Amino acid sequence: MTFSEDWAQLVSEASKQRPGATQLDKVDPGGADGGSGADLVVHQDDLGAVGHEAFRLHGMLHKQADIGGAGSDKSGSGSTAQAAKELTSRNLAMGPGLLDTLTFWESQVNTVLQMCAHISNHLDYSKKAHAKDDEELAASLLHRNGDALSVSEISKYVK
Repeated sequence: MTFSEDWAQLVSEASKQRPGATQLDKVDPGGADGGSGADLVVHQDDLGAVGHEAFRLHGMLHKQADIGGAGSDKSGSGSTAQAAKELTSRNLAMGPGLLDTLTFWESQVNTVLQMCAHISNHLDYSKKAHAKDDEELAASLLHRNGDALSVSEISKYVK
């Protein structure tokens, strides 16, 4: 039986069993990519590039946005915290305001750092997981002798 005959038989059987059911492998001529109907297409290289940029941004922010740790003294207080403490000790209202600003800034920077790390780690994981899934799927759709499974054999796994 040829592929076309096998496919036609399966389509006929499926339409008898579930009329009006969702159909797979249908081409949508109005699709975003000119015919396949896919709304979102992501390539492995795209995932890697986005993950790498998130990693780079994390590193740059960690070094350059750390105003709390800049100019640290022996006790670990940065120059901004030291200035806030000095201003407060001289009864200047700007001291507590500067300390509040520093606290808020560090909170926001930490949030962005966590987001960058999450994006980078998730995309690295997704890239590796999908590559592994593709390898396992390709291996499972072959006979022991390396020949491809027919459509009717594949459909047994889907039921």
